[in-house]
Amino acid sequence: MITGICVALPEEIGTLTSRKIDKGCYAFTSDTIVVACSGAGASNAQTASRLLIEQGAKQLISWGCAGALSQTLQPGNLVLADSLIDSNDCTDLNFCVSSDWHKHAETLLSDFITFQSGKLLESCTIVEKVADKNRLHSQSGAVALDMESIAIAKVARENNLPFLAIRVIADPADMDLPRAINHSLDKEGDIILVKLLLFIIRHPSELPGLIMLGLHFNAAKKTLRLISKKLELLSKSPKGAFSIT
Repeated sequence: MITGICVALPEEIGTLTSRKIDKGCYAFTSDTIVVACSGAGASNAQTASRLLIEQGAKQLISWGCAGALSQTLQPGNLVLADSLIDSNDCTDLNFCVSSDWHKHAETLLSDFITFQSGKLLESCTIVEKVADKNRLHSQSGAVALDMESIAIAKVARENNLPFLAIRVIADPADMDLPRAINHSLDKEGDIILVKLLLFIIRHPSELPGLIMLGLHFNAAKKTLRLISKKLELLSKSPKGAFSIT
């Protein structure tokens, strides 16, 4: 059975394979694993998810980093989402996550890494401020957020395929993101390096925050690399195919 893995950023792709995968493209990393680089955001994630299905994927994984909403989560901590929350109407889509796949992941990963299960909130934009993270946590009960998982889960549901979200914390709930991040994004949610560098030159006080965020991102990538070593086992149910719900 082929597992499709949807990843937003090239840096996150690097935790799965040394191969370069351009945005909107895919590559098989083994006979049973196909990886697509979607780019940031829901629309890109939906397109990449459908591309994975066209390549024969029979189950989908959302893979990459997330922002913490819970104060208990620190950079490098794994979140295994047991339900997803739609940003449009705050609907709790617990049925989008394959329950037996989630249990299998918990059992497999608990032997070598700590993790937290909980709700994963969809965000349409990058959430910069601690106050906004606290508000979203209070309103939704979600422990973390990202921009792609809900979109991937919805494509999986439309095609009656199992879905699993594997997300690792890059920015903690008690950290304001550097203003340079949002300033440097294009309409697709990708960082434009020239804009980032110009902003740093004009606002050198942003540099320490960017360095700290880079360290947090490296901690997240280290955890993702550890999980990737178990990916073949993670993708296989001991009882056969995973259930959809």
